[in-house]
Amino acid sequence: MLTPKEPVLFNAEFEPAVSNDRRRTPRAPVSLDAKIGRGGLDRTLCKVTDLSIHGARIQTYSALKKGLLIWLTLPVIGPVVATVRWSDDFEAGCEFQESLDHDLFDTLVGN
Repeated sequence: MLTPKEPVLFNAEFEPAVSNDRRRTPRAPVSLDAKIGRGGLDRTLCKVTDLSIHGARIQTYSALKKGLLIWLTLPVIGPVVATVRWSDDFEAGCEFQESLDHDLFDTLVGN
């Protein structure tokens, strides 16, 4: 006759496979005056509030749409192409098409 077995309990620590931080690299808090656009009259001022080698959070005076491709003109570096990944009123997160040079990044964040 079959008898029910006691359940076997295991106690083990584990590390979750999913990280709470979705970014590839940490962002550094900054306050940099920048511009959106490339050229004369189509440039508008913005403020970069955090920065990584892969992207930036910016504050703008006009709303940007998710998926929009922009030129973000950064101090020292100049214009870089970025895609707006999210936008909330007058703040947006952008991903650079090409990663920033590490030395230039360090210069911008004051390292």
